[in-house]
Amino acid sequence: MESMADDQEVLARYSRRAGRFADVISAAPPGRWSAQSPCATWTAADVVQHAVDMHAAMFVPTDLARAPGPSVTEDPLGAFNSARADVERALGDPAVAGLAVQTPMGPSTFAAHVDGVASADLMIHSWDLARALGLDYSIDPDELDDQWQGAQQIPDIMRRPGAFGPGIVVFGPVVEVPDDAPVQDRILGLLGRDPHWT
Repeated sequence: MESMADDQEVLARYSRRAGRFADVISAAPPGRWSAQSPCATWTAADVVQHAVDMHAAMFVPTDLARAPGPSVTEDPLGAFNSARADVERALGDPAVAGLAVQTPMGPSTFAAHVDGVASADLMIHSWDLARALGLDYSIDPDELDDQWQGAQQIPDIMRRPGAFGPGIVVFGPVVEVPDDAPVQDRILGLLGRDPHWT
């Protein structure tokens, strides 16, 4: 089980990543929500919907209630911020953060599950969303070392469509990237992205 200090680190890391994702949503140029994203079957709006769906998936192994929020179609930022508030409220409660849950990858705590799935997901989807919206985006340099280690150890189940719920795909097949490419590009390749996608 994680300690309370560990859970606070999970919350701080989640809030930082969620803040960057929300900043990208806020920077969306008018009329771009139907633009293609680096994820083959998703538009920019679909990337936000996926993030909201992944947040909801974190609550599936629990009996916790979630607050209603607007739809992504109506209000992309409002929809994400509603899902974000649910997760931050849950992570901020030690009893919930330490709750034992059964996940597609085995037993976990609620906080560890969020940290390894929904929170980590926001890092890459901030890049996906920015590219779909025609914005430049660099992964937080403080994240790169940790993400490089984690990207090399992605379990096969996280590349299996539907493992986390109907229609949910976490990571696609690896995209080959040169060994001497910048670390961000190599991470993107391991996470199923072409780093030069436009």
